[in-house]
Amino acid sequence: MNDFLTQNIIGAAIEVHRVLGSGLLESIYEEALCHELSLREIAFERQTEIEVVYKGKVIKRQRLDLLIQREVIVEIKSLSKLPEVASAQILSYLKATGLKRGLLINFGASRLVDGIKRFSL
Repeated sequence: MNDFLTQNIIGAAIEVHRVLGSGLLESIYEEALCHELSLREIAFERQTEIEVVYKGKVIKRQRLDLLIQREVIVEIKSLSKLPEVASAQILSYLKATGLKRGLLINFGASRLVDGIKRFSL
């Protein structure tokens, strides 16, 4: 999954973390990452709603933090340690959307490279 698009997303996230550091709210990192993606002319949708379907019935709607070029789901966190449920969350988003790639970016990590997890189905 080491492709050009995910590399560019990660580069944008690293720039945000370099400038802002850790310890801020997720919403601040989301706003900053959206601005950085815009500066890099990477198309994205923010807070995109998806449906969770059970046996043909929509039972709940959830929101993705970011959907990049309708190909990559980005889930943003700002925690000192990621809970296991964070990985399960992005995997469920991939399954619900039928998309194949996702990034879990934890801006709470002291070194952002340690806070990035890639997912591929």
